[in-house]
Amino acid sequence: MKKKKTSFGKKAAAKPKLHEALVHKPAARSDGGTARPGFPIVGIGASAGGLAAFEAFFSAMADTKSGMAFVLVQHLAPDHKSILGEIIQRYTPMRVVEVTDGMIVEPNCAYIIPPNRDMAFLDGALHLLEPAEPHGQRLPIDYFFRSLALDQRERAVCIVLSGTGSDGTLGMRAVKAEGGLVMVQSPGSAEYDGMPKSAIAGGIADYVLPPAEMPEHLLAYAGHMRGTSSHSGASIVFPDAVLKKVFILLRAQTGHDFSHYKPNTVNRRIERRMAVHQIESISNYVKFLQQTPEEVDALFRDLLIGVTNFFRDPEAFKALENEIIPALFSGKRSDAVIRVWSPGCSTGEEPYSIAILLAERIEALKRDFRVQIFATDIDGQSIRTARAGIYPASIAADISPERLARFFTREPDGSAYCIHKSIRDMLVFSEQDVIKDPPFSRIDLISCRNLLIYLGPELQKKIIPLFHYALNPGGILFLGTSETVGEFGDLFAAAERRSKLYKRKDGSPARSAMSFAPMVTSEKIVPLAAGDAADIGRQTLREFTEHALLQVTAPGVLVNHFGDILYLHGRTGQYLEPSSGAAGINNILKMAREGLRRDLTTALHKAVAGRTIVRRTGLRVKTNGDYTLVDLTIRPVARPSGNEVPLFLIVLEERPELPDARLVSRGKARHNGHHGVTAGSDSNVRSRVEKLTRQLKENEDYLQAANEELQTSNEELTSSNEEMQSVNEELQSANEELETSKEELQSINEELATVNAEMQTKVADLSRANNDMNNLLAGTSIGTVFVDHELRIMRYTPAAVQVINLIASDVGRSVAHVVLNISGYDRMVADITAVLESLVPYEKEVRTTAGAWYLMRIQPYRTIENVIEGAVITFVNISAAKEAASALRLNEERMRVALNGSRISVFNQDNELRYTWVYNPFPPFNAVLGKTDADMLPAEDAEILSAIKRHVLESGIGTRQEIVLAAAGHRSFDMTVEPLRDEGGIIGITCAIIDIPDRGNISPDTAV
Repeated sequence: MKKKKTSFGKKAAAKPKLHEALVHKPAARSDGGTARPGFPIVGIGASAGGLAAFEAFFSAMADTKSGMAFVLVQHLAPDHKSILGEIIQRYTPMRVVEVTDGMIVEPNCAYIIPPNRDMAFLDGALHLLEPAEPHGQRLPIDYFFRSLALDQRERAVCIVLSGTGSDGTLGMRAVKAEGGLVMVQSPGSAEYDGMPKSAIAGGIADYVLPPAEMPEHLLAYAGHMRGTSSHSGASIVFPDAVLKKVFILLRAQTGHDFSHYKPNTVNRRIERRMAVHQIESISNYVKFLQQTPEEVDALFRDLLIGVTNFFRDPEAFKALENEIIPALFSGKRSDAVIRVWSPGCSTGEEPYSIAILLAERIEALKRDFRVQIFATDIDGQSIRTARAGIYPASIAADISPERLARFFTREPDGSAYCIHKSIRDMLVFSEQDVIKDPPFSRIDLISCRNLLIYLGPELQKKIIPLFHYALNPGGILFLGTSETVGEFGDLFAAAERRSKLYKRKDGSPARSAMSFAPMVTSEKIVPLAAGDAADIGRQTLREFTEHALLQVTAPGVLVNHFGDILYLHGRTGQYLEPSSGAAGINNILKMAREGLRRDLTTALHKAVAGRTIVRRTGLRVKTNGDYTLVDLTIRPVARPSGNEVPLFLIVLEERPELPDARLVSRGKARHNGHHGVTAGSDSNVRSRVEKLTRQLKENEDYLQAANEELQTSNEELTSSNEEMQSVNEELQSANEELETSKEELQSINEELATVNAEMQTKVADLSRANNDMNNLLAGTSIGTVFVDHELRIMRYTPAAVQVINLIASDVGRSVAHVVLNISGYDRMVADITAVLESLVPYEKEVRTTAGAWYLMRIQPYRTIENVIEGAVITFVNISAAKEAASALRLNEERMRVALNGSRISVFNQDNELRYTWVYNPFPPFNAVLGKTDADMLPAEDAEILSAIKRHVLESGIGTRQEIVLAAAGHRSFDMTVEPLRDEGGIIGITCAIIDIPDRGNISPDTAV
């Protein structure tokens, strides 16, 4: 069985209070979980090489209304300002922001972790914390994934992208255990494949894909989840009839029955698998299981998925260390055996944690106790992981540095830790179904944590009395934080109720039917949970060997494939005797008596080579000067993994010696008087026997010599091995000294890779901006020269050579040393210096020796930070403007002369008929600017003029009329009015008035 639910490990106490809340005090909600937003939260973790993976992922995320929030966690240098948000924003229209403490998460947004912070998710918000671990040992991805799993449960999605190390692996397990989705970048598509490979090795990834293919599956999964009731907090309840079909398929393929597991757990796991494959109905999923055996295995692993870590629930382990373990050793002799059973051990972190506590206690007592820890689980893959004892480097978050240095060895590549052999030798791992397989016995401590919560009441009622049977009087039962002994208070008393530690009461569990499944018959290969005597305690070997010999009454010997004796059963002295040589050499081939050794050697070799049962009958074994007929049987004993050399059970069965028929016939012959023939026959028989005896003696001598040579070689190899071990210890010591530096360098390398990727993007941006600027300056034909504080030329544009004689080698020279193509201007150095001192721009029109006119501007060169780093000199060609201005002045002069020589007054008025310009005025139009006709003329004259002008404004058609103005003494004028136009339309009028003096006495009544 697997464990469920996780914490942040032993270092949790060093975290801020928010961290403790995430682990121990989730916010309550109506459905029993934590308060959660109504949309999936996607946590994406990456390290070195992650920038390219982020870009590929968000480029493929075309659906900007996915209804999901994305939280990006990357390994960042603590003192480097990240530009990841700016880069990601280019590839997605979603809002991309850097997280601030307490920021509420919204759908269709991407959130970036800031440098030098750990980040956690709680109640729909992102919280930032000061890192508790030193730089180089931080695991921000695991930290965030764990908090996301605890808070969001089945809505949590975690994605592991490119990076080195193993950060994210443990957090990924937490997400999977809570029913969330796990996606991993395929190693082939990753720039650095350390993190993806570590995540895949756990065997719980739902998808292994390139980043560009992840959004399609993620959107399909989210769409399926939105259509199920689990999204509202409740799992689908499937019909019992259909569930039974699922259980049948599981039992047929895996051999395990899940029909008595809690329905809620089973429904959630099936619902999650349906979402992964986007299968809408349970009946279709049953068909899919029938057609896809791989999916049966995947569902089996999902049902068993467990999250466990070293020293999980530190308070409980503290109680175990301080109160229970000392009591286990109290009053026991030094040669006593402490026996521990850990059913449902998952990948072994918990039994290893108990082994570490026991080893520390033995060292403190300074006595030589022996420890046997039996760790079992029904998942063979987890058992193989536990047996290997290799864990990702991220376990450093759960184990104190002292224990990590003492009980673990860092792998050469730094990605994992290996448990020390001294701890590994305490444990025996094997596959066992605690529901149906026989239990261990005479146990001092049973650690079964977070297994019972997944089992139905019927199974719990069977297992708890079974634990009572397995424990010694006063033995301890260690349960999970959510488990109790229930109604079995008569079997267990609370030793530490808060930590779920219970003490066995005396008496037998009379209420429970203690029935165990029968063992296999002796004709079959018997499974064994260990590799050799170092892996299995003598008590287990005794029980196993005696069980295998139940159907026979003969002596038996359990050996390995070398013939080394692991256990003796019955009276074997008449077949075996101690061999000469050093004490402690217990090899059955050396101890076999005369008449048994040769056949035993060949039979064992055949059994080892063929993995089959081998029998030899009628062997004559010399015992105390006489011969005994013996039947020899060698039977392989399989190991759980199935791919190791098995052990072998040797059975020696004595058979009664029957009278030889030939001897009977010879006696009859002698009785009949055929003495001559009989004497001759006896002589031949004796001669033949003597010859065969000599040959046998020679063969035995040859085999003995070969065996002695082999023994000598083994001794030499042992000596060499000891020397190599000594060298290895020295190298290991040096390696440990380098590991700390390597960890720091690896962390710095990851951060530098991230910074380098960001800088490459920044350089590309700057290159594009530089190209744009060069093309802009070239396209405007503006000559530009950049100089520094020392007036040295830094760079210039091609158009500048028309004014200043510049070549490529002039860069770096002072502007005072170059030749100007400007006539009558030699103050450039002085003007630049004045601008740098006053920071006031300078502007001047200059003319080149070729006759071209330029507008020269000198202004300070300012950086983005408003720092003056020199000056910028620009030359804008204004030759065309100068020519136009000259022509305009000439035309104005001509118009002035013409108007001055005539009696014409010209003026402009705007749309409000206010005078805006006047030339050559005469009374009454001497001071008219800003005024209207009504402001300076009598009402009668103003009304006549305004009517004519307003008609031109409205119609847009000019007019010429003769008018008589009373203000001018009733003189006559010839007035022309034309609309004044601009690109936007009519902006006013232009009027021209000519005085007619010879008609000055005309009555106003006759004027137009």
